[in-house]
Amino acid sequence: MSKIISLVLLVFLCFTGVDAQNGLAIKKAKGKIIVDGIMDEEDWQIAAIADNFSQYFPADSVPAKAQTEVRMTYDDDNLYIFAKLLNLGPREYVTPSLRRDFRGEANDVFSAVIDTYADRNNAFLFGVNPFGVQREGLIANGGSTLSSDTFSTSWDNVWYSDAKVFDGYWTVEMTIPFRTLRYKKDLDNWYINFYRFDSAYSEQSTWTPIPRNQFIINLAFTQQLKWDEPLASAKKNISFIPYGIFRNSKNFEADTPTNNTLDFGFDAKVGLGPAMTLDLTVNPDFSQVEVDQQVTNLDRFEIFFPERRQFFLENADLFGGFGIDGTRPFFSRRIGVTRDESTGQNVQNEIYGGLRLNGKLNQNLRLGVLNAQLKENEAIGLPSTNYLVTALQQRILSRSYLSATFINKQAFVDSIGGNFTLSPNSYNRTLGLDVNLASNDNVWNSKVFYHQSFDESDANSSYALGGFLNYSTYRFESNLLGQSIGAGYNPEVGFVRRTNIFQMTPQLWFNQYPKEGRIQKHGPGVSGDIIKNNRSFDDLDWNFSLNYRFNYRSTAYLELGAQKQFTLLLNPFDPSGLNGTPLDAGTSYSYSFLKATYRSDARKIFSYNLTSQLGEYFNGTLYNIGGTLTYRYQPLGFTSLNFAYNNIRLPGPQKDADLLLIGTRFDFTFTKSVFWTTFVQFNSQIQNVNINSRLQWRFKPVSDVFLVYTDNYFAESQTENGGIIAPSIRFPRQRAIVLKINYWLNL
Repeated sequence: MSKIISLVLLVFLCFTGVDAQNGLAIKKAKGKIIVDGIMDEEDWQIAAIADNFSQYFPADSVPAKAQTEVRMTYDDDNLYIFAKLLNLGPREYVTPSLRRDFRGEANDVFSAVIDTYADRNNAFLFGVNPFGVQREGLIANGGSTLSSDTFSTSWDNVWYSDAKVFDGYWTVEMTIPFRTLRYKKDLDNWYINFYRFDSAYSEQSTWTPIPRNQFIINLAFTQQLKWDEPLASAKKNISFIPYGIFRNSKNFEADTPTNNTLDFGFDAKVGLGPAMTLDLTVNPDFSQVEVDQQVTNLDRFEIFFPERRQFFLENADLFGGFGIDGTRPFFSRRIGVTRDESTGQNVQNEIYGGLRLNGKLNQNLRLGVLNAQLKENEAIGLPSTNYLVTALQQRILSRSYLSATFINKQAFVDSIGGNFTLSPNSYNRTLGLDVNLASNDNVWNSKVFYHQSFDESDANSSYALGGFLNYSTYRFESNLLGQSIGAGYNPEVGFVRRTNIFQMTPQLWFNQYPKEGRIQKHGPGVSGDIIKNNRSFDDLDWNFSLNYRFNYRSTAYLELGAQKQFTLLLNPFDPSGLNGTPLDAGTSYSYSFLKATYRSDARKIFSYNLTSQLGEYFNGTLYNIGGTLTYRYQPLGFTSLNFAYNNIRLPGPQKDADLLLIGTRFDFTFTKSVFWTTFVQFNSQIQNVNINSRLQWRFKPVSDVFLVYTDNYFAESQTENGGIIAPSIRFPRQRAIVLKINYWLNL
């Protein structure tokens, strides 16, 4: 504990400030703004200009080649942004498709980052490309990483935009209703930044200069948006989103009759002032949410899948940001999603209803309350269960905060039989406290946490204690993660890969930046992961890696590595992944292997990502190759092939294995409002072929018609002389066709 306190004090002593910037003044519009991508209103002519953009990639110390000019104004209802993006000459533009919420550093896009709370911790992101395609997202945790709990484009809301392409430049005009934003009234300044990706020059540029060792969404590097008068509360802000759904489904494995159901439900968003929102959901349905991409699991532990459901996304960091990756006391997918072990697929566990109260109580204090009541599930014997999550986050210093959470999972007695009586002896609770500390320039970034779980077993050592310390400069990137997880720690609503461990994970990279040539950055790195028994301190797992990476100016990336690994099995484990004869518990293995990762230039019509591993594996050998091949039909869509092949050779009595996963994705956008996506995935490990096809018509902002077809088949991989030929589909497992309509209504 004394070491952790010392690390906290070290971070406090190393705070440094960011140079003051001039900011951007914004004045109220005198006339009406027509959003058409044309700057012909008088208010644009007199608006202050944010210009002199700086290059972020491939360099960060020179003016951008392709410059950008941004203007802002507002009226009683909306915030307006106009951007003029200059080119160096005639050119073409790149987009993956016409689908909303695109991502990727190889596209053309203009993005605005808006920190409405002026706390440099949370922000909204709005972006538009030259084809007029929108994207919006939420930034949390100061934008210090690009992980799913820091940056998400799954959040949707109502706003408007237009884009126009001219000779020598293109333009973007945005209208963002104040009711779409969350902000504290009477503030006379926000924080903002703008950035641009340019495919022709492989350039990324920002209004506020950002060191290239930091992320482009980092909120430490923003400037003030200075209002000519403090903003008052937005007008009445109530949104009602009803839905209707028809579902035709059949379970072939259970041989049950075809089930036809018609159902209804709704979501509602109630603005309790400009900074606090109450989200309500009654009988929600998430059948339109994009299917998870399957993976081959050769690990001994559960795999983490990100949250995509709209109800859980806004201010998701407030609830789910506690702990560290692999040790989270709250994981929202525990609510409403369960696993059908017969097919290996995640399935919906229906929800009666839920509410989320989240936002700012004052300039420095955030509050979150989530409560959901789940339906019973007779098929897997689950009673109706209530989930309650509360969180508080108090800002301290300029970019640091103190957070606390309480999580309660409470079962209802005999709910399957209809008697909803609270069971005092069937519960699981977790209390947690986190401290996040970051310097103003984000060179230092750290966390310390302590969590305690409680349930009817009253187990000992039901705690989790740990944290991390990051240090990032031009030359060096380093990270040290440490945690101690008690044997009795059991947050059932969380995601915890391992208990009864002490873990230390150091990492160090050295960077060099050539002034010329194809390589933008390169350098060696070392990393390790040491896991010991929390009581005896005996080795359980460790690995040590030597790596070298190359970042290319074309956006391509190559990383090579050599790794030595040790594993002590605490339980029997079959390394083939086929439920064959397992290796015995108590046996240990030391093995070495080589690994490589390559990502090609994503600006090309055909691009690919490849990973490979070759070498020893437990008491045998493993050869792995996997990746994604993508062909783009500019601008209508793309086809991708995701694959993974694992060749495992083990001495008897363990099985050899040839595990094959193939997933194709067809993504076509006929217009900016009609989308068709189809996944076909074969996984030989779980002997399943999954088909998911979704047609979406967005007939008005955030209002959709979905037609979804889902099918699962039992399949086996046919082999000949040890080589995989093709999957053999034997019989259907489950099939469903869903028609869903939802409508966003502002009241």
